[in-house]
Amino acid sequence: QVQLVESGGGQVQAGDSLRLSCAASGRTFGSAAMGWFRQAPGKEREFVAAISWRAGTDLADYVKGRFTISRDNAKKTVYLQMNSLKPEDTAVYYCAARGTPYSSGSLYSKDYDYWGRGTQVTVSS
Repeated sequence: QVQLVESGGGQVQAGDSLRLSCAASGRTFGSAAMGWFRQAPGKEREFVAAISWRAGTDLADYVKGRFTISRDNAKKTVYLQMNSLKPEDTAVYYCAARGTPYSSGSLYSKDYDYWGRGTQVTVSS
């Protein structure tokens, strides 16, 4: 079983930066692919970034060049560094983990077995 806890959200101005963290419990973190998704009010949850157990990364086109995803296996934590934030980045950001060990990251929420409760990011213009 894996539990995920996000932190680092907040309210910022356009152009600012935030770093989200996702702390994981469980002994299988090092072999788990991790992802970040977001959901804005009235919209479906969408993919933001993913990182494989080998630290290969994928980013959604709308955040490329602004966001980066990374992981620290010793700390059992995955990060989402968000720079040059825009009002359209406003959403609840969720961390997710795949249950299948040694898998690659996925763009699809259905491929993730464990989810955090989310952290709110609000970007004002």
